[in-house]
Amino acid sequence: VASIVASHFAPEWVLNIKETGQVWLVDYTDPSNPGIKMIEAERFLHDGGWDSTKRYFLVAANARNKVAVIDAKERKLVALVDTGGIKPHPGRGANWVDPEFGPVWATGHIGDSVVSVIGTDPVNHPEHAWKVVRKINSLSSGNLFIKTHPNSKWVWL
Repeated sequence: VASIVASHFAPEWVLNIKETGQVWLVDYTDPSNPGIKMIEAERFLHDGGWDSTKRYFLVAANARNKVAVIDAKERKLVALVDTGGIKPHPGRGANWVDPEFGPVWATGHIGDSVVSVIGTDPVNHPEHAWKVVRKINSLSSGNLFIKTHPNSKWVWL
């Protein structure tokens, strides 16, 4: 397991089963008999985090240079995004509102100086949802984590 987060829609854990490429939604209502919904995503899953609505879980498939998008409410894969960088590694990722593209989520990359910014609003910005809307070159040769805060004008790598 590469990462575990809690769903905001059901009593479920969202688990990335790294090498298999599956995301499991584990219903823990009855701890003696957990229910497991297995979602095929992309192999080599690693870190991931929620979009700003906490509905969509974005997880890096870092050896495939992609981000899988899981809809926790509908319990399905909604997109595989090619990040345009080498080995995405977001930690939990970073969310902010882009002045042109609306709500976005970003990941840095282990083997590349690019930061990939992905549109995350399929309702109000459907033309940008689940696409890389910006690629920002950083001054480093890569990074492991990216963070920001709603009250900050900075994104930290």
